[in-house]
Amino acid sequence: MPAARNIAFLASDTALSRDAQAELVARYGSFPPEEADVIVALGGDGFMLQTLHATQHLDVPVYGMNRGTVGFLMNAYQEEGLIGRLEAAEEAVINPLRMSATTTAGEVVEMLAINEVSLLRAGPQAAKLRITVDGRVRMEELVCDGALVCTPAGSTAYNYSAHGPILPIDADVLAVTAVAAFRPRRWRGALLPKTALVRFDVVEPDKRPVMADADSRSVANVVSVEIRSEPSVAHRLLFDPGHGLEERLIREQFQ
Repeated sequence: MPAARNIAFLASDTALSRDAQAELVARYGSFPPEEADVIVALGGDGFMLQTLHATQHLDVPVYGMNRGTVGFLMNAYQEEGLIGRLEAAEEAVINPLRMSATTTAGEVVEMLAINEVSLLRAGPQAAKLRITVDGRVRMEELVCDGALVCTPAGSTAYNYSAHGPILPIDADVLAVTAVAAFRPRRWRGALLPKTALVRFDVVEPDKRPVMADADSRSVANVVSVEIRSEPSVAHRLLFDPGHGLEERLIREQFQ
């Protein structure tokens, strides 16, 4: 990216992140995000998602430095040489998912999700879900603990834990993955075009309540959820050369 003159340092609410923020501000100064050329997010992957959501109205790239645990979306933390790292950084652009969830009370809730939208059972019994793609019913009944739709950026998160595929970052596809599928027991999920509109209808929502979750923000008692990619929103992430999302996605598959 071009030379970063104005940097905004944002930190998660942990002592490690706050201490790092203080050190970096003392060394490089800091500007409000609205006046910044680049935002440096200090924390873990969860804080990176929070930062991307909070600054999506700004056309400003975000460079993460890991002060959390996994840090898949983050770069290694180092105080020295930050300006040079920012100037040499590679940019990845990702589009979020748009979730439109309808509750049993008739309320419609819309949210954006960078990693995934998931439906999860909210009671002792398995959920029953009907899956429709672009207006055509593809599965009449999926009995499961839940199901999710993920982006390539989110394919190594919850999706991977649920045995879903890892997707190349530039792949124009979405992954649909079941969580603990009971019937069809051996269903392995599906890969869909990025342009697809995926709809889940909850069968027996009173007996088998289901919640919907968009990047850890939840909606209780849903009866239907529609999910599609949102091309009008673009998140810009910066990575050190050779350590971008594409390389990390490949490396993760050979661990």
